Amino acid sequence: MFERFTKGARATVTGAVAHAERADAGSITAEHLLLALLDQDGGRASFAVAALGLTDRRASVEAALADARRRGGMTKADADALAGIGIDLTAIVSRIEEAHGEGVLAGGGRTRRRRTGRRPFAQEGKKILEKSLRIALGRGDRFIGEEHLLLALTASPGVVADVLADHGATYGTVSRALYGEGGEEQDSRKAS
Repeated sequence: MFERFTKGARATVTGAVAHAERADAGSITAEHLLLALLDQDGGRASFAVAALGLTDRRASVEAALADARRRGGMTKADADALAGIGIDLTAIVSRIEEAHGEGVLAGGGRTRRRRTGRRPFAQEGKKILEKSLRIALGRGDRFIGEEHLLLALTASPGVVADVLADHGATYGTVSRALYGEGGEEQDSRKAS
């Protein structure tokens, strides 16, 4: 699969590894891929990111990701589901942090690494890479670019997709920013 990655997509993966290393994370996650995409300059994904205003709101995106880590990776849908049965996630997180320290639910994410010292991709990170391949194939592209990675991040349920959606970057808006009006329709026609 990696032989199909464009130079920009490879730079994104390399950037994700660097973000994981700086965070001392045990594995590379979807969050690291998103942060690496936000670092990119000059590619199709960076154009879409800028067009959607994410470049100017990077601090807000990073704060929302940090808040989600603080909640132990719970999405808004998870929090809403718990609220529906009378459980206040914010109150629970606060009580846990009072007892065990701030950010305890975020965890270090540290896992034992192989002797090579390389960080593996977390399951969610692998799913993003796989989904980017499916999106590229669905569009009829013979390559996987950073734009496919960005679309995969918006299309995969989880914290990263929630944060992107909260900042106006859904699959539809990203697709329109990348391919113009009808870009999403083209995706669905080719995927069929």
